[in-house]
Amino acid sequence: MHTARERLLAAILDRLWETYRQRVPYVQVYEQVIAHAGAAFVNDHIAFRTIAGQAPVTGIVSVSRMFEALGYQAAGTYQFPDKRLTAIHFQHANPWFPKLFISELQSWTLGPAVRSILDAALAEHVPMISGDDLHALHVAHEEDHARLIERGVAYLQTRPWPAPRRGDLDAVNRESQYGAWTLVHGYNVNHFTALINSHGTPALADIEQTVAALRAAGVPMKAEIEGAAGSRLRQTATEAAMTEVEVREDDGATTIPWSYAYFELAERGVVTDPETGQPCRFEGFLGPQATHLFDMTRVR
Repeated sequence: MHTARERLLAAILDRLWETYRQRVPYVQVYEQVIAHAGAAFVNDHIAFRTIAGQAPVTGIVSVSRMFEALGYQAAGTYQFPDKRLTAIHFQHANPWFPKLFISELQSWTLGPAVRSILDAALAEHVPMISGDDLHALHVAHEEDHARLIERGVAYLQTRPWPAPRRGDLDAVNRESQYGAWTLVHGYNVNHFTALINSHGTPALADIEQTVAALRAAGVPMKAEIEGAAGSRLRQTATEAAMTEVEVREDDGATTIPWSYAYFELAERGVVTDPETGQPCRFEGFLGPQATHLFDMTRVR
């Protein structure tokens, strides 16, 4: 992290990680497992969820603009028609920074009742990060770092609209669990991801070994691993941690349990670089795999 902008970005990501690891207890178990095995942790990617709307204009840009100002660039697009989702993954020129996977719910594809609920929430969206703040993130003057860290972290970790009514949340959840999740969590991190390739120890050399070690340590895991052995990308995840979320009832505000985030594992295979013809690690994503991973936050 040599530039002022990279130091600023690292500080924001560190803050997001610290909050996430406190809220998802399985992360600390993973840390214990890799420490015992002498393995290393590298974060492959961070995921965010958004709702695409028109008044105001919201969606992927609600989160991506901040990170684009900090040096990220769009690297791939993905469609999930069954989930009514679109996603873009972003990469930084410095490969030590994790990729970002930012998705959006295409709210216009939903039924009129649910669309009305989402439109009402989006209409009360807090102000987006201003153009002046985006410029400040881009130039990253050292004297502005403390303010920009607080501004960026608060924007992502504070729900950007009022707490939903309980009945509205249930109605959205019946049509889109992704939409319901985003209503209660806003732009909070949906998951961080351990890169299996970084472990650097025979005991945790592949995703099967890592899953087995986590299960042995008591971590509830997704039943399947997405992707066949030797393929470009293999992924799985813990179950989602539960948390209390605020909702409104007729007699005032209350909290109810809701799924929050899971911890993902990714093992990346080797592909041929189409420009050089040389082998390189696959750094993209595969739509069908992500389709199943979106379901890890389903509340039944």
